[in-house]
Amino acid sequence: MTRKTITAALPYANGPVHIGHLAGVYVPADIYARTMRMMGEQILFICGSDEHGVPITLRARKEGITPQDVVDRYHKIIGDSFRDLGVSFDTYSRTTSPVHRKTAQEFFSNLLEKGAFDVQVSEQYFDPESQQFLADRYIVGTCPRCQAEGAYGDQCEKCGSTLSPEELLQPKSALSGAAPIKKETRNWYLPLDRLQTEFLNEYISSRQGWKSNVLGQCKSWLNDGLKPRAMTRDLEWGIPVPVEGADGKVLYVWFEAPIGYISATRELRPEDWESWWTGDSEVIHFIGKDNIVFHCIIFPAMLHVRGDGYAVPQQVPANEFLNLEGQKISTSRNWAVWLHEYLQELPGRQDELRYVLTAIAPETKDSEFTWKDYQTRVNSELVGILGNFANRVLVLLHKYAQGQIPTVSNAHQAWMDQAGYPWSPESIWSEKVAPIATAIREYRFRDAQFAMMELARYGNKFLADLEPWKKVKEDPEAAAAVLARASQILYYTALAMEPFMPFASARLLGQLGADPDAGTKQNFWLKALPHLPEGHSIGEVSLLFQRVEDELVEAQMAKLQASLAASAAASAPSVQPATPAFKPMIQYDDFAKLDLRVATVKTCQPVPKADKLLHLELQVGSETRTVLSGIAQHFEPEQVVGRQVLYLANLAPRVMRGIESQGMILMAEDADGKLHFMQPEQAINDGASVA
Repeated sequence: MTRKTITAALPYANGPVHIGHLAGVYVPADIYARTMRMMGEQILFICGSDEHGVPITLRARKEGITPQDVVDRYHKIIGDSFRDLGVSFDTYSRTTSPVHRKTAQEFFSNLLEKGAFDVQVSEQYFDPESQQFLADRYIVGTCPRCQAEGAYGDQCEKCGSTLSPEELLQPKSALSGAAPIKKETRNWYLPLDRLQTEFLNEYISSRQGWKSNVLGQCKSWLNDGLKPRAMTRDLEWGIPVPVEGADGKVLYVWFEAPIGYISATRELRPEDWESWWTGDSEVIHFIGKDNIVFHCIIFPAMLHVRGDGYAVPQQVPANEFLNLEGQKISTSRNWAVWLHEYLQELPGRQDELRYVLTAIAPETKDSEFTWKDYQTRVNSELVGILGNFANRVLVLLHKYAQGQIPTVSNAHQAWMDQAGYPWSPESIWSEKVAPIATAIREYRFRDAQFAMMELARYGNKFLADLEPWKKVKEDPEAAAAVLARASQILYYTALAMEPFMPFASARLLGQLGADPDAGTKQNFWLKALPHLPEGHSIGEVSLLFQRVEDELVEAQMAKLQASLAASAAASAPSVQPATPAFKPMIQYDDFAKLDLRVATVKTCQPVPKADKLLHLELQVGSETRTVLSGIAQHFEPEQVVGRQVLYLANLAPRVMRGIESQGMILMAEDADGKLHFMQPEQAINDGASVA
């Protein structure tokens, strides 16, 4: 039997994973891997953290920690999150492991010995203050497309444009802020232009069954003509180039990261790891569309040059992007639903997320996640269709059949046949189960999940048409026969759910009192439907899914909006408000004439027919003073009572609205025109002088 090596893109360990990653890569990969296992295929499901590259060093510098500290933190967060979501990797490794370092260096050395590289001297950007070469991400400046500040040397995150450092306006080093200069350096290049002619053109054109979006992007690259690409970089953080005299150089992250699939296999299966990557092994890469060029062009080129029987990727079912609430997911703006936060805030709802993300998976074009759609799908589909079917069958079995699978007589089966529900496991498999299996094999996971839900819809219709709760009054055995057949449909539904919703599948199987082994599951997927025997006892019944209430949606939307506001505030330019013009100079003797005191507001009330005035009674030592203050449009009277204020006591009295105002309280006004009380840090005696 052919071995399948299934890989999921190595998540970058400079932050957690979000729902875009899940919908694009990890949930569909897990659905496929789980199904292939249950079908009896020999598979390995491989993943791990990608732990080298410039963004990691940038985060480390920003936080004042080491790059290893950064990747250790996120490797754990990501790995724990995948486990808690039920992603069934056979191994989750990392590219800072000793095995990976050894494997990547051996791979480079092998290609070097075969003359695969061209050594070229070129001019690269160099930071004269930090005294080091700058990768594209180390160079920032103004985007030439949208004029946004802080664009990187390879991309503007505001408008999404792909850039080169030469295109940036006012480029500067992200390390020191200095203007970069050009300096000569030597690197090892993979001649993709030659490999296009001798291998890649034929390889891409011969791919059968690849998705149109994948082939389209590959052909676009080939039509533009490939150019040599450096497989080494002048950086500190990474895997050292295993060549004498290459100090200060590391392997290009997109050279060594795909080798991480091989090294993870080697780490997991040290005795036979090569057999999973050579011969007729099928290598299947699950990735997002931004990684297509690396997995479909660069990595196959590397494997081809390596030779030694290495198998080039057989399938690369890359997905498009998932948007969030009408906007692109943005990690820099924190506009995302992070997996680890979801799992903490919505415990026990893993399968809801898996289900919704599969239903909206961006398989051929970008799609969108909204919390309202999440609520609708969970409530109407998982609760209203699947959960309802399960609950009806199980409750009725306990109510009318003592919690056991009833007997079905020939006469009662004939009655159900006449009602339009003949019982044929073969036809049920071909009509209900086979479409699920076929769609999964063809990487159409949205269709597969919809077909799985058709089992539950069929079961609900079966119950609704034959109405065992009514039939029990005139023919209890006929009602029991309906429940026996419904329980088999529910059993098949529980088995079909496992690739999509493994936790709910396990709960439902437990409520059915079933614990199918690997052989039983394989029979289900390969046209030999198992059954629950007559007299089989079911377990306790509980709701399979919870409704999503409005409060949950509102809380998640509020969280997103708060993240957006915080991001906007953080990125807003820090501009000091204009300082009001200073008044003409006075002498100290003029200032000394002012009698400034601390006073406490005892009472406060509006002044009739005066929109701006409040009538204050101040306690100034042993005296009470009356003051009219124009603060009514800024404060309610109850906000003023009890405050200690700064009081100008020797201002000549003035009559307003028939009331004598004996002095003035002093306030501060900010750039927005808002007034603020000037009061002592702690309460002091009324009447105290202000020097």
